[in-house]
Amino acid sequence: MNLSKHLQNNIFKLVGSVADKMGVETYVVGGYVRDILLERPSKDIDFVCVGSGVELAQAVHDELGGNLPFTVFKSFGTAMIKNGDLELEFVGARKESYQRDSRKPIVEDGTLEDDQNRRDFTINAMAISLNKDSFGELMDPFNGQADLASRTIRTPLAPEITFSDDPLRMMRAVRFATQLNFDIEPDTFEAITKMAERIEIVSMERVTDELNKIILAKKPSYGFKLLFYAQLLDKIFPEMVALQGVQTIEDKSHKDNFYHTLQVLDNISENTDDLWLRWAAILHDIAKPATKRFNKKVGWTFHGHEDKGARMVPNIFRRMKLPLGTEMKKVQKLVRLHLRPIPLVRDEITDAAIRRLLFEAGEHTDDLMMLCRADITSKNQNKVKRFLQNFDTVEQRMKEVEEKDKIRNFQPVITGEVVMNTFKVAPGRLVGEIKEALKEAVLEGKIQNEYDQAYDLMLELGRERGLEVVKS
Repeated sequence: MNLSKHLQNNIFKLVGSVADKMGVETYVVGGYVRDILLERPSKDIDFVCVGSGVELAQAVHDELGGNLPFTVFKSFGTAMIKNGDLELEFVGARKESYQRDSRKPIVEDGTLEDDQNRRDFTINAMAISLNKDSFGELMDPFNGQADLASRTIRTPLAPEITFSDDPLRMMRAVRFATQLNFDIEPDTFEAITKMAERIEIVSMERVTDELNKIILAKKPSYGFKLLFYAQLLDKIFPEMVALQGVQTIEDKSHKDNFYHTLQVLDNISENTDDLWLRWAAILHDIAKPATKRFNKKVGWTFHGHEDKGARMVPNIFRRMKLPLGTEMKKVQKLVRLHLRPIPLVRDEITDAAIRRLLFEAGEHTDDLMMLCRADITSKNQNKVKRFLQNFDTVEQRMKEVEEKDKIRNFQPVITGEVVMNTFKVAPGRLVGEIKEALKEAVLEGKIQNEYDQAYDLMLELGRERGLEVVKS
């Protein structure tokens, strides 16, 4: 099959021309070839040559004028050129294998065939020649085209060899299946289940990178189901596996919180590509196993799972090498608050209750409501419709209160410094009590968050505590 019509971009002819001058076989390989055949856009282009990839990259960089960003990764024998929105990566063809208990590969120079043998899947093992005498010719030794047509993930060699060389490929199999909506070939999937423990020698950073790509797929639940049934999920995310299962006592059962969580994740993924909002969906019920209790009168309860879940978030993020800054705090807040909007549908709910939620949710109020909507997973469509209408009502109340009181993300006008200067007191419990009382007065609607009103109340609160205004 000749693919030269797909390679009209000048970069391919330029790389081929430079390679011909150097006398080295050079190919476009891997994901770019796959995406050409799938007619998917791709901005990462991998070139492999039978020789030094770094030397070829340097020559191409010079040919492009020598001014583009150019990085050499000596330990990997690779080099990268950034050309506009394209990333061009160059590597020499190589053999690669891993010691059983090592994360670092043994790398040797090799042929194109060696390089294709070490690729993870048949759909990523195709190459297109860039040399003048064979420009556009497809090298497909493992019938990757057939697997693209049948939408199948399959390893080029025996799966036990492929996964033993680099166990992360088990995660990648699930990731590609999820992103492309492909099936994993049965022998390949069976090998994953047999070798799942090998994932433990891979660094958590690499595992989490693949997991995040699964989470960002169009329908991430598919990937989590594959991870679950392949027995990989309990090695990398045991807290999530603990959600699975239904317990029955006295004919009373609770829902399977694993599959509920996956439905919530899919629901929210229809409306946002925000990775951390999707993580909030994954973790919103994570503490249900720890808080599950059976009550003869009411059946199963999970009291406090939102608070305990919020406390679990930092440890999960830390173990999985996820960021511990604003991203983690956002997820933690959404987990803690995800039940709070539910009781606000009642007619007797006061503006004060609305104000409190707006204050606590702050800039994440809209995300919180999106999570609440995604959390409605009943098979009863009338029930779903009724709950969504309830949330419409809550959001309208929120809008009205926010327009009137500007509570979301409000900062109290009376600071601790004002309190200390007014009463000439040092930082301490009394200052904290006054600040908290002022905040509560605003949230309860007793005063506006306006300086004169707040200042007068501060004076009153100070007098109640035996403080006197000290004039300068």
